[in-house]
Amino acid sequence: MKSMTTAARTSLPLSAIGQRASLPAVAALIKTALENPRLLSLAAGFTDNSTLPKAEFLAAAQALAARTGDPEYLNYGTTAGRPGLRRILAERLKYWEPTLPADTLDARFFITTGSQQALYIAVQSLCDPGDIVLVDRPSYFAFLEIVTGLGARPKSLPYDESGRLQIDELRKMLGELKRTGEIARVKAIYLVSYFSNPSGRSLSESDKAALGRTLAEEGVIVPIIEDAAYRELYFDTPHPARSVLTLPEWNEFPKLYAATLTKPFSTGAKVGFSYCSDETWLKQMLAIKGPHDFGSANYNQALFEEILGAGGFEKHIPKVRQGYKAKMLALHEALIAEGLRDLGWQWDIPGGGMYLWLRAPANIDTGMHGEFCKACVQEGVLYVPGDMCFGDNPARNYIRASYGVLTPDQLREAAKRLVRVAKRFAR
Repeated sequence: MKSMTTAARTSLPLSAIGQRASLPAVAALIKTALENPRLLSLAAGFTDNSTLPKAEFLAAAQALAARTGDPEYLNYGTTAGRPGLRRILAERLKYWEPTLPADTLDARFFITTGSQQALYIAVQSLCDPGDIVLVDRPSYFAFLEIVTGLGARPKSLPYDESGRLQIDELRKMLGELKRTGEIARVKAIYLVSYFSNPSGRSLSESDKAALGRTLAEEGVIVPIIEDAAYRELYFDTPHPARSVLTLPEWNEFPKLYAATLTKPFSTGAKVGFSYCSDETWLKQMLAIKGPHDFGSANYNQALFEEILGAGGFEKHIPKVRQGYKAKMLALHEALIAEGLRDLGWQWDIPGGGMYLWLRAPANIDTGMHGEFCKACVQEGVLYVPGDMCFGDNPARNYIRASYGVLTPDQLREAAKRLVRVAKRFAR
């Protein structure tokens, strides 16, 4: 009997998740950028190398190495994360949300390998194939890939072009889900409510409250995931809206507040943190996380424990905020100076975050395989096609432009290249 070889095997018997899995869309964009060294990338949401806190990490590493006793920080940690770091992060969240109960706060915290891991295990713990997750419009495209990769379906909440929630349309949408019998498949809501990726917008407290109130009135009380990855990356003033954690309209809902030390401080360290209001949900997420990693990197957590405890984070982050503000203005002003608004393109000036959300005239298809995107690559500039950022019914005339990586001079040159292409496609 012949043994089965790779050549003879007709197909690999992948699981349903394995069959759905594909490389993240951003991987294709990164590959395009690497293959063309003259390409200026407005695509990747990476942080600025010049803002990375080398001195703070060096001081923290030296402080750990100088400790007497067992170097426990070089050993495995726990699934939930270092107790000391969780206490510090609980205190930080208490600053933002002062009405949270202090006595059990850190017990509801857990540390993840970036906030992306928390988003994945949250959806994995809630959704079966065919289930529905209600999302922003537009929404974080990597989260949409999580949802579809697990076999669930993202469905956009109704927002207008200015980013305001449309309550009447929401009631109609929920009514249609009830009529078709699919309302029971709605398992979660996902919001990026502070300086959103991709739009740069922040959800007002009134809209956030109205969303919770309407869902409760319609009997759709399901877990809410609030992604606050960019909350601390404001330019001048924090967005004033409270989190769903402390808004009374969300009291009945299980809540997950996912945040990170990655975007505002150091992407390479990959330390995220989450607070979960529901004990059962928290227990199940940790049960899923445990076999994944036996706990996120203990050494990285120990470094952040030192940095936060010594005040290094608070000392450094104002520099990051002002650096991104300057770069946002460099890109924004260059696009105007080159005449993009004169061609009918529109965008808002964000108060924080890392992105401009550009809306092209309706006749321009900015999708990855469209002629406009191909022309931009040929011209030497790359962006994230906006159609990737919609849970359903994608609009095809948007661009997410990140100012995180490039220098101000490079951003100005990228703007020139983008507008040169836009002029060729103008009617």
